[in-house]
Amino acid sequence: MKKYMKEMKLFWNDHQVAGYRLPISYCLLLAVPFLFFSCSLKKEKLPILGQREMNGNDTVYHTVAPFRFVDQDSAIVTNATFNNKIYVTDFFFTSCRTICPVMKSQMLRVYEATKNMPDVLLLSHTIDPEYDTVALLHDFADRLGVESKRWHFVTGAKDSIYKIAQTSYFAVAMEDKTEPDGFIHSGAFMLIDKHGRIRGKYDGTKEEEVNRLIGDIKILRQE
Repeated sequence: MKKYMKEMKLFWNDHQVAGYRLPISYCLLLAVPFLFFSCSLKKEKLPILGQREMNGNDTVYHTVAPFRFVDQDSAIVTNATFNNKIYVTDFFFTSCRTICPVMKSQMLRVYEATKNMPDVLLLSHTIDPEYDTVALLHDFADRLGVESKRWHFVTGAKDSIYKIAQTSYFAVAMEDKTEPDGFIHSGAFMLIDKHGRIRGKYDGTKEEEVNRLIGDIKILRQE
């Protein structure tokens, strides 16, 4: 860009010395490549969701709290599992007959769309840990045909799962005996960056929302 600016300046000076006045249309034509180049340098950036605080001149953003769960392979899954990784997370239960089947078909789309992105993982929490054992989650993942190294289905203490849903991801996840299956939960997919910050929230039951999520993952990987 510096070389281009220098050449433009020299070209303009040469014609000024010669006493020649450039037509406006010609000047605009010369400016177009520069404007296009400048605009291309500006990358789209996703917002950072959640509360934030000022620490001196620095902004401290909301991040996902420390967690420790067990996945379908009986492996321990913690925040460290996602070090230097982007991940998409949600809440579900295997016996759900309402929105969960739709959510899982849409999360499968995310799984397929990110198969060549080694820095992107998926994390699904069961909100019915008493029924969804490790063995059952393993069978569930097998039936979906997914790899555990890319998509973790986790279980743990019920209170811990509900707390992280509500306070870290701002998602609904709780028991509700008035519901057909005894639970209520959000259909949201949350996009988490490599620093544990929420960068997007999407309706996991809607194809157009999941399309937006897939596009936002590509944007986030460029940061």
